[in-house]
Amino acid sequence: MINAVWTLLTPRLLSARPSVQNNRRSRFFFFFFIGLIFWTGAFLIFYRVLTYFQSVQDFGDILAMKLLSMMIITFFTLLLFSSIINSLSHLYLSRDLSLLHSLPVSVVDIFRSRWLVSAFDSSWMVVAFSLPVFLSYGLVYHAGIFYYLITFTAIVCMCMIASALSSMVVLLGAAILPAGKIRTLFVILGVLLAVLLVVVLRLIQPEQLVNPDSFASVVLYLNSVQALNLPYLPTTWITDTVRFALKSEWSSSGLNLALSTSFVLFLLFINETTAGIIYFRGFSRAQTTPKRLFKPVTLGGKSWEVLLNFLSRPARAFAVKELRSFFRDSTQWPQLFLICALIVIYLYNFSVLPLDRAPIKTIYLQNVFSFLNVGLSAFVLSAIAARFVFPAVSMEGEAFWIIQSAPVSMKTFLWIKFFLYYLPLLLLTETLIVASNILLRVTPFMMFLSVLTIFFLVPAIVALAVGLGARYPDFKSENPAMSATSFGGVLFMLLSFSLIASVIILEAGPVYRIFMAELHGQALSVKQIIRLALSFSFALFLCIFAVFYPMKLGEKHLLKR
Repeated sequence: MINAVWTLLTPRLLSARPSVQNNRRSRFFFFFFIGLIFWTGAFLIFYRVLTYFQSVQDFGDILAMKLLSMMIITFFTLLLFSSIINSLSHLYLSRDLSLLHSLPVSVVDIFRSRWLVSAFDSSWMVVAFSLPVFLSYGLVYHAGIFYYLITFTAIVCMCMIASALSSMVVLLGAAILPAGKIRTLFVILGVLLAVLLVVVLRLIQPEQLVNPDSFASVVLYLNSVQALNLPYLPTTWITDTVRFALKSEWSSSGLNLALSTSFVLFLLFINETTAGIIYFRGFSRAQTTPKRLFKPVTLGGKSWEVLLNFLSRPARAFAVKELRSFFRDSTQWPQLFLICALIVIYLYNFSVLPLDRAPIKTIYLQNVFSFLNVGLSAFVLSAIAARFVFPAVSMEGEAFWIIQSAPVSMKTFLWIKFFLYYLPLLLLTETLIVASNILLRVTPFMMFLSVLTIFFLVPAIVALAVGLGARYPDFKSENPAMSATSFGGVLFMLLSFSLIASVIILEAGPVYRIFMAELHGQALSVKQIIRLALSFSFALFLCIFAVFYPMKLGEKHLLKR
């Protein structure tokens, strides 16, 4: 049994060996450097927060423990979401599964090997970025070496529990759903996670943190999270393990760790028993052709394709292919639902901000929040573009040779992808900006500036995603969507954030001067007007440059293939 699992894992272990190629090594050091920056930043933030909590008499430990509980709940939720996606991919959708099931090994061994790979893929990043949190707790509370050993073991248990629960859900879902609808599981899980996200966020009620009337009762506010610390939840066991280890209460910490470990073993036993019965049946069902989730949209009895008649026939064929491929892929739908849930939460939080009760004049806060809202909306746009737009070229897969032989230039091919994503993302982001500004009741000037800034940022970010996606394509990946975490995907996020930050910084000074001049009834000097014009012009130039240069760069790279 162990030999069979080890043999099945060997290809994955060999592929993980460091490459001697210079480009691979440079990418590794690039990712390591970026990760180190985020890791150090997270550590410093948590260390300073915990140090401040320690200075608060009577309430400091309560605040620190509540923060610990909230962070563990957050990590566990992220692990569940990531594990569900990876479990479904590794257990049912990988291309090599047909080969594995033809080998003289048991179904349980195949399940065990794929589960281990899935657990590692879904956990390593969460573990890496949770370590600064637990390290900062250990240093602030002067914990000994046993704290770090126990905490690391607790983190491993948390990851295994999340992975085991997710694989159980996937196993049961694949066995229950009709043949050909295994991908529909993504939709169901996406809706459930979106609803869970909304409920959890509203239980926490983050708007109370900016309510001056609640500052004297922060502890009471944090006690609202107690609803999530039920004694039979795994997150409670993990939290208590770490909490008691911090206080050197080893017996209590060990008891909770033993409870977590025993639950892991129980879940593994249940998983393997269930897999031996229903895994292959679910895998067989997954090989059938998936059915449509929705009926085709028609316009007056005609196909929606008539809306694209203004394009040439080759370009229209590409556009229709792109749209059909997107909507036929059911793995896209749960993430769309999740995005919608996040947008609802985003707008709702603006509606409950108690700006009228703040000690600062409302007009100041309204305009400050509006200006910051531009940056936040652009960051949301970048995250959506990284998930949907950047992998657009890689989604062609090994059939990219058909694109190369088609009677459409590579330039046209890329610009078709650009416009198909640009129009809905522009509508989405502008709606988000206008709705949030209405809730904030901002001045007409800030409304105009916000809408105009987003109007130029959207094509820049979309073109940056399409262009870099063409420059760093991955046509051999089993899941092209994972290209968002590749070197090119990380580079896109860095350049996108840099572009957004540059535009915001260039606009911040002029906006402040205009706002103060209007507030005091003063006119701007000629020198100030020139500076304003230069700042806005340079911001516009950056957006235009980000539209055309990446597209040209991606086109040249694809033509060389």
